[in-house]
Amino acid sequence: MPSSGTGANIVAVMADNQSNARITYRDKSIDNTGVTGLTSGYINFSGYDADRGRLMSPSEVESNRAVTVLGWQTADRLFGENIDPIDKIVQINGVHFRVVGVSGKKGTILGQSQDSFALIPLGQFQILFGSRRSLELNVKARDVTNLQAAQDEALVALRGSRHLRPKQPDNFGMFTSDTIIGIYQSATSGIFAVLVGIVGLSLVVGGIVIMNIMLMVVSERTREIGLRKALGARRSDIMSQMLTESVVLSMFGGVVGTVFGSTIALAISKATPIPAALEWWSVLLGIGITALVGLFFGLYPASRAARLDPIEALRRE
Repeated sequence: MPSSGTGANIVAVMADNQSNARITYRDKSIDNTGVTGLTSGYINFSGYDADRGRLMSPSEVESNRAVTVLGWQTADRLFGENIDPIDKIVQINGVHFRVVGVSGKKGTILGQSQDSFALIPLGQFQILFGSRRSLELNVKARDVTNLQAAQDEALVALRGSRHLRPKQPDNFGMFTSDTIIGIYQSATSGIFAVLVGIVGLSLVVGGIVIMNIMLMVVSERTREIGLRKALGARRSDIMSQMLTESVVLSMFGGVVGTVFGSTIALAISKATPIPAALEWWSVLLGIGITALVGLFFGLYPASRAARLDPIEALRRE
């Protein structure tokens, strides 16, 4: 597969395949290490680097030389800090490879290390694992604004190489960055809808709890309310008092929940690669919504307190 100059809209093509293997250096071995076989076009794609040594040259890849670039963690586990991995010979499933480079440290994603791997020429990969394996082709468009034309060109090339007739369906799959973004957006939209439902249900349940608390407060303070009304308090005064207490109670719960949720989010952000940010507008919006919940569910207890007859209220024990 050529790596560049493949068409008017395609600047580079890379084929790769992946599997797991045992990598050995002297008396040290690492099982189930990811091994990726690449064609020479890989140098035109981001994501491949060499912090020490160098990457495999296109000529080495095209001639299937037994060379490899190790991930940082793989090199560290095999050689440690005191041995320079460059030009050392390692065995991948028993086959000798010369180390020409070590990739820079990338860290982990969702707990999975991105530094435990080995890159080798695709020809050597097929010798190790067999040639009857499906390949993944990566196509780089010459101009990202004309992505559809590059996709159409790749489609025609793939159909031609597989000798498909015009009416025959594709026997391969094609994914673009837009496809991946679309899948991500669909997933996040579904998660967002579920979270909105959970939050809405939680607000209703919390509002009902607040209403019951305020009804209990009205019942326990009947004599106090009757005394205030007998001394000249108006219905609006009683309603304002009850609604204020309901809103304050609801906002207090909102503040506690916001602090608790923010603490968990920041803790996850520090412990994992998942980013987390605390926006002040979202905090104010959350507390504002809890205030509205307290106001809405406090209306019935407040109106009930305001309608109390002062004489009947004072008679109650």
